[in-house]
Amino acid sequence: MAKIKHNNPLDTIDKIIQDATDEGLLHLHADDKEFEGRYISLKGRKLFQFGTTSYLGLGHDPRLKQAAIDAIRNYGTQFPLSKTYISHPLYSQLESLIEEIYKAPIIITKNSTLGHLAVIPTAVRDNDAIILDHQVHWSVQNAAQILKTRDVPVRMIRHNDLNMLEHQIKALKDKVNKIWYMADGVYSMYGDYAPFEALDELCAKYPQLHLYYDDVHGMGWKGPHGGGAILDHYKEIPDHILVFGTLSKTFGASGAVLVCPDKELHRKIKNYGGPLTFSAQLEPASVGAAIAAAKIHLSDEIYTRQFQLQERIQYFNKLLKTSDLPLVHDNDSPVFFIGTGSPATGYYLVRKLMQHGFFVNLGLYPAVPVKNTGVRITISSKNKKKDILRLFTALESIYPEAIEKTGTSLGAVKSAFGLKKSWEHPIKTGTFKVELFRSIDKISKSEWDERFKGNGIFDYNGVRLLEESFQGNPKPEGNWDFYYIRILDNNKPVLLSFFTGVLWKNDMLLPEYVSQKVERIRAEDYYYQTSRVLCMGSLVSEGDHLWVDREYSRSEKLLEVFLKTVEDIKEKIQAEAIVLRDFDPGSNFEDLIKKSGYIPMEMPDSCIHKLGWEKDDFKSILSKRNRRHLKNDILKYKDLINIKHTEVLTQPDLKQAYKLYQQVKDQNLALNTFYYPYKFFEELNTNKNWEFLVVYHPANGDELIGVMFNYRNDTTYIPALVGLNYRYNQEFALYRQLLFATLKAAKTEGFEKVELGFSANFEKQKLGAEIKHKLAFIQMDDNYKMEALQAI
Repeated sequence: MAKIKHNNPLDTIDKIIQDATDEGLLHLHADDKEFEGRYISLKGRKLFQFGTTSYLGLGHDPRLKQAAIDAIRNYGTQFPLSKTYISHPLYSQLESLIEEIYKAPIIITKNSTLGHLAVIPTAVRDNDAIILDHQVHWSVQNAAQILKTRDVPVRMIRHNDLNMLEHQIKALKDKVNKIWYMADGVYSMYGDYAPFEALDELCAKYPQLHLYYDDVHGMGWKGPHGGGAILDHYKEIPDHILVFGTLSKTFGASGAVLVCPDKELHRKIKNYGGPLTFSAQLEPASVGAAIAAAKIHLSDEIYTRQFQLQERIQYFNKLLKTSDLPLVHDNDSPVFFIGTGSPATGYYLVRKLMQHGFFVNLGLYPAVPVKNTGVRITISSKNKKKDILRLFTALESIYPEAIEKTGTSLGAVKSAFGLKKSWEHPIKTGTFKVELFRSIDKISKSEWDERFKGNGIFDYNGVRLLEESFQGNPKPEGNWDFYYIRILDNNKPVLLSFFTGVLWKNDMLLPEYVSQKVERIRAEDYYYQTSRVLCMGSLVSEGDHLWVDREYSRSEKLLEVFLKTVEDIKEKIQAEAIVLRDFDPGSNFEDLIKKSGYIPMEMPDSCIHKLGWEKDDFKSILSKRNRRHLKNDILKYKDLINIKHTEVLTQPDLKQAYKLYQQVKDQNLALNTFYYPYKFFEELNTNKNWEFLVVYHPANGDELIGVMFNYRNDTTYIPALVGLNYRYNQEFALYRQLLFATLKAAKTEGFEKVELGFSANFEKQKLGAEIKHKLAFIQMDDNYKMEALQAI
C-alpha cells in the first residue's frame, strides 16, 4: 500500500494559536500586583475585565481568602496522599456541604479534566456506547477517546441536533446496553444551553439513554443554591444522569464535583476512578475556600448575587438588541459571542478593544471553526453597568471599522454563523474586475497555456478533457462543476485559476486506519461522511492551480477580491468547504489566507524527477545504495515481462485497465477518493496528449496486468494514474518497473521533467526524485465532520 505523510492536527492547531500569539492576543501575562475583579492590567495598561469566568466574583470574596489562609496555617500547603488512603480533615465538611446543595452523592475531584478521566472510563462499560455533542467540552471528548481502546463505539453529532442524536440511538440501541449522550449544560463559547426538555423526551422514549453533563459554566450563577443549569431544570437530578460542576470559576475556589445519584455507580467510581486513586487531592487552601463558598451557596445570599448578575446580563442584552452586532446566541447566560467570521477580523477587533481599555477573549479554532472566529465576552458581578455601556459603545464604534479594514462585511459574517442578514456592503474591488466562467471555452487557449503550460494535467487540452469527462455520469461524485476565475486590473489579466465543485470523502486525507473504519460503514451507507467541496483545481490534477502576475504577487487587495469571489461561489453552490491547494510553504499569500478563515494543512508530499542525465547514464544520478536498488529490485525482473508503449488501448484492454486502476484505488486508502467514472478513461483513451505503458502476463499475452496512464504537457511528463494486478506485483516488481519505464520513456521522448505526484515517496526517491512540500488551506462550515471522523 502506498504510504502518504498525513497532516497532524496538532500542527495545524499550533500554527493557528501561534498566529494569534504573534498578534499579541494569546499567552499574555497579567502584571497586576493585586486583583479585585473589575480590572486587569496588561503591559502596564489597566483594562476593564470582560474575560473572566468568575461570574459572581467570589474569588475575591474576603471570606474565601480568609478560609484559604486559615487552612494553610492549620494544615500546610498540601496534603500529599491519595484520597483512597486518607483525606485531610477539611474534606468531609466540604463533601457534606456540596451534597446538601445537590441532595445526591458527590465526589470531589482535583479539576474537571482529571474528573472526566476518572469518571467516564469507569461509568461507561464495555458493552455501552458514547455519543458526543460536537461542542461538548474538550476535556469530555478527550476522556471519551480512551474508550475506543476497549472497542466502545464513540460517535459524534452536530451541536444540539436531536434528529442526528435519535438516528444514532436507533443505530446503536440493539447493539449495546447503555447509550451515554455527553453534552454541556451551558456551552463555554456561545453561552447556549443543552436542550433539556427534548433530551428528557428522548430518555423516556429510549430507556437505554443516559445523560452526562459538563455544567462547569452553569454552576453558581444559576439554579437552586447555585447548583447550575442542570439542577435548575431538574430540581432533583435523576439516576440516569451524571453531572460535573466546578469548584473554580463561579464557585470561587478550586476543584470540581461529580454528582452521581446512582449509589452503586458512585461507589464504583470512588473505589477505582483512575486519577481519583493515583492523583493527589486538593490542597488545604482550595478545600478551605470551597467550604466558605459552599456556605454562601447554601444561604440566601446566593440568590441576591444571582439576581445582581442577571441585571447586568439583561442590561447588556438590551443594549445589543439596539444594534446590529452579530450576537451568535441570545440567552440569559453571562457568556456572549460576537461573531467576526475570519480570524483577521477577530484579531483586529480584539486588539482595538484592548487599545480602548477592554479585555475580552478571542474565540478561535479549535474551540470554534476557523470561519466562526469571534469575540467571547463574559459578564461578571464585578462589571458595573457603566463599564458595560462603555464596552458596548466601543463595540459599536470599532466593529464596522474592523470588518471594513479586513475586507469582509456584516452580511458575510452573519452568513458564516447562519444569522439573518440585515445589510450588506459588497466588497470594493477598486480597479480590479472579476470575470467568472463555467467553461474553459470562454478563455483562449493561448492565454491559458501561457500560464499553465508544463504544469500538471491541466493545460488547455487537459482541462477540456476533464470538463467532458466529469459530466453526464450516473453517480453524483462523477459530475463536477467547473469555475474559472480571471481577475483583471485595467483590462490586464493579473490572476487566473480554476475550481471544481465536487463530492469528497471527508476522510480523504486522514490516516488509513480511519478510512478503513469509515469504509465499513459506507458498505451500508455509501455516502456516509461526504461533503460538497469547492476545490482549487480538481481531484485528478496536481500542481500550481493559481497564477498571479509577478507584479501583484504581494497584493493583499487582489487576494481579498479573489477569496471573496471563491466564497461567493461556495455559497451559491451550497458547498460545505473550500480547499485552496498546492501552495509552497512560506508563499506570499500564506499569512493573509490564514487570517481569512482558512486552516493550513500539510498536503502529501509531491515528487518531481528532473531528467538531467544522459540517455544511457541513468545510474550516474543515483547513490550507491540506490544503484543496488535499481539492480536488485528493478532490473533483476526486467526480462520477465515486456513493457509496451501504446497511444490507444483496445476496448477490452481499456475495461481491464479500469479494473486495475480500481484495484490500486482500493489498496490506497491513504488518499481515499471515489472511483473516477469510466467515462474519464474513455475520454483519455482518445486524447492525443495521453499515452500508456502496458504490461501483459508473460504466460498469457492477452491478460493486461499493469498500466501507467501518462500525460504529455509541453516539457513535462505526468504519470497521472496507475493500474496493477496485485497478484503479480511482487512476482514481477510491476510498479517499480512501470515507474522506471516511465522515466525512460520521458527521457526518450525529450521531456525535461516528470511529475510523479503523491504517494510511494520512498520508491520514487530511490529513482532520483525530489520531494516537494506543499500546503493546502481549508475553510469548513464547521468542525463537526472532521472531529466526528476522529471520534470514530
